[in-house]
Amino acid sequence: MVIFDGRAGGTPAGIWEASARFAALPGLALPAGRTVVVAAHPDDETLGAGGLLHRLAEAGRPADVVVVTDGAGSHAGSVTLAPEDLVPMRARELAAGVAVLSPGSTVTTLGFPDGGTREHREAVATALRAAVGDEPLAVLVAPWRGDGHRDHRVVGEVCAELAAETGARLLEYPVWLWHWATPDHADVPWDHLRALPLDDRDLTAKRRALAQHVTQTQPWSPAPEDAAPLHPEFLRNFDRDVEPFVVADDLPAGVPTEYFAGKYERRDDPWGLGTRWYEERKRALTLAALPARRYGSVLEVGCSVGTLTAELARRSDRLLATDVVPAAVEAARERVADQPHVTVRRHDARSGVPAGPYDLVVLSEVAYYLTRPELLDLVERLRPELAPGATVLGCHWRHPVAEHAQTGDDVQATLDRALGLARVASYRDADVALDVWSADPASVAEREGLLP
Repeated sequence: MVIFDGRAGGTPAGIWEASARFAALPGLALPAGRTVVVAAHPDDETLGAGGLLHRLAEAGRPADVVVVTDGAGSHAGSVTLAPEDLVPMRARELAAGVAVLSPGSTVTTLGFPDGGTREHREAVATALRAAVGDEPLAVLVAPWRGDGHRDHRVVGEVCAELAAETGARLLEYPVWLWHWATPDHADVPWDHLRALPLDDRDLTAKRRALAQHVTQTQPWSPAPEDAAPLHPEFLRNFDRDVEPFVVADDLPAGVPTEYFAGKYERRDDPWGLGTRWYEERKRALTLAALPARRYGSVLEVGCSVGTLTAELARRSDRLLATDVVPAAVEAARERVADQPHVTVRRHDARSGVPAGPYDLVVLSEVAYYLTRPELLDLVERLRPELAPGATVLGCHWRHPVAEHAQTGDDVQATLDRALGLARVASYRDADVALDVWSADPASVAEREGLLP
């Protein structure tokens, strides 16, 4: 029997963390357009979508938050926390938590009885429609219908109907799945789970927001009825570097080689690498971010027509530049023809990593063409080819592009977690995200012996 109580024994969070399928979940791009996050109970929005709320707020697109029930049923049998006391307390906790995650979000509480959504289903549907309003809606975020908890199922079903009516994309977040299921459980929707990568700021905000829900995370008295409903082991499921959502989409596919070949058939330099100031400036940022003056062996993945290749050639003893399109390879070869220590060859990063070892690996404007599992696989293949003290640089466009399998921010976050190296440099502006990781965490000044 499933018990929807975080105090009860459930699947240890480590079981999920050790799952290869969980680690390789496809990525989810940050939603664009108006987003509304719906919760069945106060705190669901933080547990299941707190990272999403924070990332949207950071992007300047705060989501609206709607909470359906009053949360009065969390301490059944308590003699110190009566339902009528819990209602205002949980409302204050909700407001404080959302203020941490997304200060610009509007919070609406519908006040239906905790545990009573099935009996009030039609009224819930009417109230939710009114709360969402007539303004165009791009994304509706809701409890997962398969979560098992009755309130989550009913609210999720109503939200699915509302998403269908409005044409909004539906993202569903599991909460209790992590408690009652295991990775091999038949009801885990693996084919439709997607992972939104979270960075340290997102996780910090989510932890601070969850701490506002004192009635749910702290014991109220020594009495068993006043124990914290959300046990620390259960809460570990929501302290991950990804936030999982269930989507209706099929598994995302990586960008096929034909897409790139078509680009070069139409233009010799499809992305204007040799003509745009944006590209010239970005190359300067890239080269300036490298912590060493010179590198022995360098790998550049996705070199295109070789504009960055030519610059890297001046900083390396040996350089292997690769691209998947023959036309790009030929253009790059011509550009560095006077550099005998540079090799340019056709290679698809999805097929593996050319044998190293490499002192520097550059992934510039390439990794967002890979799905998250493909990127994780690339990192896994790359690790054995890194020399001691090696450096990896990632630099990617931050704006959404229809043809990209991931956003640049998602790529950088995934690399940050998966590489297992120290981040020694980081740069962000509205257009580009650039990070440098190294097995040697020393700063440039430390490497130069400038510090005492």
